[in-house]
Amino acid sequence: MKTTLMKGLAVLGLATLALTSGCASFSPYSISEGELERHLQGVVSDYDKQQLQSGSPLSLSLNDADITLGPDGRDVAVIDVKGQVALNAMLAKIPVDIALKVEGAPVYDSQEKAVFIRRLQLLESSIDSPLFKGDLAPVTDSVMRVVAQMLETMPVYRLDEADPAQKMFGMMPVDIRVAPGRLEFVMADQ
Repeated sequence: MKTTLMKGLAVLGLATLALTSGCASFSPYSISEGELERHLQGVVSDYDKQQLQSGSPLSLSLNDADITLGPDGRDVAVIDVKGQVALNAMLAKIPVDIALKVEGAPVYDSQEKAVFIRRLQLLESSIDSPLFKGDLAPVTDSVMRVVAQMLETMPVYRLDEADPAQKMFGMMPVDIRVAPGRLEFVMADQ
């Protein structure tokens, strides 16, 4: 009995040592720009479906989403999107092609287990519609507010609880670090 107890304690001690030394050399889990772009397109598609189901006359679709992480060594994400906003009114669909380039800070929310883009700044914008003539600033400002609200409340990436590695990161105190071309999950500073 005493020998079994000693062996059990030795195994427990070795397991604890292995786990603590393993965490010290923990390599970060990272998310590529391509993964974020695919996830963002899915989020926009889901957002559009929710808006249409709630009776909104506006529909939103993305033709292209390009995300650049860590440009010029800065801790930001630059999101360049091209798509279409359409007003569905009186049995007609009035399309407006939009192109926006925004910059913001990727932020990890541990409660949501998701990455959001916050503190957005508009870098470039253009709107093209055969029916729209006049000052574009009010329309661009409105579109920017919608995009900012969407990115503030809808994540550009959510940890996949079905993936054991991602599930583990969701249970630990982690943060993200912006690196050129990717976001890295790292242990949070306590």
